[in-house]
Amino acid sequence: MVEGIFLWGIIAANVIVSYIGFKDQYFFRKYQFHVGSIRSGEQIRMVTSGFLHADEMHLAFNMLTLYFFAPYVYGELGNLSFLLIYFASLIFGSLLTMVFHGNEYSYSAVGASGAVTGIIYSAILLEPRISIYGFIPGYLFGMLYLFYSIYGMKSRRDNIGHTAHFGGAIGGYAITLIKDPVLIQESTFTVVALAIPIVILFVMAKTGKL
Repeated sequence: MVEGIFLWGIIAANVIVSYIGFKDQYFFRKYQFHVGSIRSGEQIRMVTSGFLHADEMHLAFNMLTLYFFAPYVYGELGNLSFLLIYFASLIFGSLLTMVFHGNEYSYSAVGASGAVTGIIYSAILLEPRISIYGFIPGYLFGMLYLFYSIYGMKSRRDNIGHTAHFGGAIGGYAITLIKDPVLIQESTFTVVALAIPIVILFVMAKTGKL
């Protein structure tokens, strides 16, 4: 199988679906993440919303990020595992969003950010020496990103889908460790460091602090 073939397929799907959404507002509204519609039976939106984007900048940022991090994943685990992690992270992001916003019937969102975040976390686990922007250690970036997501979920001061990002990170983290459990012994520090904000999130949710 050609290396990275699913990466290019996913990028193409995001570009095509997003551009249809840019031109057709009915199409955009029909397939975006919308709590009320999902609760009425349109669960397909939990997947289709991950291929829609708000604008060209949103699309470009997600696809460029995916392009740079994906090779660490399919290079180590193969194309099929990359595909599994991408879609599992997308779905984890949507499920966690429903957990936290399931009673907000007007809540809506679009974007591949949850899936892309899952790929980022998978890449950090698989290559602990990875650095972000050339100087930020991968594990530190992962921790700070999730702490920022917790802050965003709590403050609700922007229109960013922080919950989907967090759910995607959990999906990428969990599936990667299931696929390659030896990482727990070989990269214990990174595994534990990335787990800290995940544990804190669920403690805060359990104690009603979110």
